[in-house]
Amino acid sequence: MIGRLLLNHPDAARRVGVFFVLATIAAGLYGLGIKASWLGKLVPGAVGWLAANPEVGRAVSAVLIASIVAANWNALRYLSRKQQIVAVWIELFVLLMLFFYSFDLSFAFIAKKIGFLVSKGVVTTLYISAISIAIATLIAFVGAIAKLSRNGVVYGLATFYTSLFRGLPLLMQIYIIYLGLPQIGYVIGAVPAGIMALSLCYGAYMTEIFRAGIESISRGQTEGATALGLSANQTMFLVILPQAMRVIVPPTGNQFIAMLKDSSLVSVVGVWEIMYLARTQGQTEFRHIEMLITASMIYWLLSMGLEFLQSRIEDRFGRSLKR
Repeated sequence: MIGRLLLNHPDAARRVGVFFVLATIAAGLYGLGIKASWLGKLVPGAVGWLAANPEVGRAVSAVLIASIVAANWNALRYLSRKQQIVAVWIELFVLLMLFFYSFDLSFAFIAKKIGFLVSKGVVTTLYISAISIAIATLIAFVGAIAKLSRNGVVYGLATFYTSLFRGLPLLMQIYIIYLGLPQIGYVIGAVPAGIMALSLCYGAYMTEIFRAGIESISRGQTEGATALGLSANQTMFLVILPQAMRVIVPPTGNQFIAMLKDSSLVSVVGVWEIMYLARTQGQTEFRHIEMLITASMIYWLLSMGLEFLQSRIEDRFGRSLKR
């Protein structure tokens, strides 16, 4: 009965959906154990009643959460797919922000420090990540060709490299490069050491991705290109790689996002990237959680940028399949 009514009145369905979203936020946070002082602003007397009856309050909250989530789910069904995606993102983002709000953050401190964090930390992080991504991609392509080679020496070098750098923790690689190279006479700065470690580590992982992508293309493609008179290099760059990119891009995009976050490890050798500045700036006034949450949000925004770029590249190389 209610479902038919909502179907006949889509505007009313949207209002019901908004109501359940707000109700979910109001009831859910208390059930999760987050302090409920803000509930008093929504429902007068709620804080006092919950404080006087904590066990009953949690039980009621649990039942209320379950029923509201179910009703919210049903209400979202009346929205279009795009509207559902937007609504879910808004709901979860609001819940996340309210979760952070419960930490009693100093937003004045965040506003004072965020400019420095972005102007210095983000620039350094993007600089290190961009160069590391470019070098790692080149290493991965060369390594994949080497692993497909029938030459035993070349294959042995490639397999030893991938085994070593996939087997060692990235943090250990940073320390070994930064502290070890000077022992044999090669003094290297903190930023070049971080770039080298990230490039070698992720180049090893991406070597297997490139190899699998190239091997996913049937031998008939190579034989056909050879029959047309194409050289080995022309066959690879004009025939094999464009098709293999459909397989290579998705996992490689994941590696890029992981590298962006793992660039925070270079802070251990004193590089002024996002995480280093977040820790040091938070120590000035013992506001560690404010800076850590701010750094987390910055990393998330940068990751979303890479996700968007990855989706555009996937569309570009997947265009032939859609046709």
